[in-house]
Amino acid sequence: MIPCQRALFEMPDDIAYLNCAYMGPISRRARAAGEAGLARKTQPWRITARDFFTESEETRALFAKLVGADADGVAIIPSASYGIAMAAANLPVAAGQRILTLADQFPSNVYAWREVASRTGATLVTIPRPAGYDWTAATLGELDERTAVVALPNAHWTDGGLVDLARIGERAREVGAALVVDGTQSVGAYPFDVKAVHPDFLVSAAYKWLLGPYSLGFLYAAPHRRAGRPLEWNWITRAESEDFAGLVNYRDEFQPGARRYDMGERSNFALLPVAKAALEQIHEWGVEEIAAALRTMTDEIASRATALGLSVAPATLRASHLIGLRAKKLPADLPTRLAQSQVYVSVRGDSIRVSPHLYNTPADIERLFTTLANALDAGS
Repeated sequence: MIPCQRALFEMPDDIAYLNCAYMGPISRRARAAGEAGLARKTQPWRITARDFFTESEETRALFAKLVGADADGVAIIPSASYGIAMAAANLPVAAGQRILTLADQFPSNVYAWREVASRTGATLVTIPRPAGYDWTAATLGELDERTAVVALPNAHWTDGGLVDLARIGERAREVGAALVVDGTQSVGAYPFDVKAVHPDFLVSAAYKWLLGPYSLGFLYAAPHRRAGRPLEWNWITRAESEDFAGLVNYRDEFQPGARRYDMGERSNFALLPVAKAALEQIHEWGVEEIAAALRTMTDEIASRATALGLSVAPATLRASHLIGLRAKKLPADLPTRLAQSQVYVSVRGDSIRVSPHLYNTPADIERLFTTLANALDAGS
């Protein structure tokens, strides 16, 4: 079991930050990498043509390894919504077909599909929250030959409800539907393998469980989705863009694989070093090991929540790193009450969302439930 890693983060002992699903902190190591990268911009004569490519390729490869992919399948993007828009622009959807999403799904993986449905005459189908917490069964019940796209998370952002994407992916292939995964609330903390899931597109923002910077993320495109239309037409994605002197020799050909989907100015000299350092740290820990350590924490949280009269999903139907606690009625000012005691969680929908990481301690969990019990008593 990975021991507590709090010393690697700038996190005072009196802060109980159980809110990685809101925003993961960058480590001291990642901060130093970002500061060094930013310092280069104060002396731009130090930035060479090679620097526009080397760090982005190294970071691309680190993300690819994290999800069991090849580096050619990965694009560097600014946000999850950008990646979802890329998928929406490159998947065929016809009038009368269906696009499946989950109830209360994060909006970045909904709004694009609403636009597609409106433009094409397809129907956006929202799968209701299942009474028994089983999102996989509920999705499989709707996934049939009428489906063009099934757009899902691996872990529901409000409470960590788990979706078995390998089973969903298998069924999607059977009926000829595309699978688009928003992995922002799982990749980096919960194992994901593109060879098991076979998504058409996977996107993930870096600022949550990848413990990276804001305004940076990654897109994986399956091999048969790498010849599509990018959202923008920038110079660096074109063949032989390494030759700065030859950039006026305009090229129709792209760099290999999913690089055509890279955002403009992907070679961000402040953000890429942070993302690279964060991904290196995650690889050193190991995602399987991270998930096991966080499962121990969320199981303890589930046990304490049940004793307090709150309801939680069964362990088999929730992710290891993210848990939702539900009550019949939550005080409207609950997050404020908790923050006053320097306990940080989120309320999403009707769920108290608790999302620990390796920097958390048993004392953090104890403080959470002491403060939570007082807040619920005061609000009852």
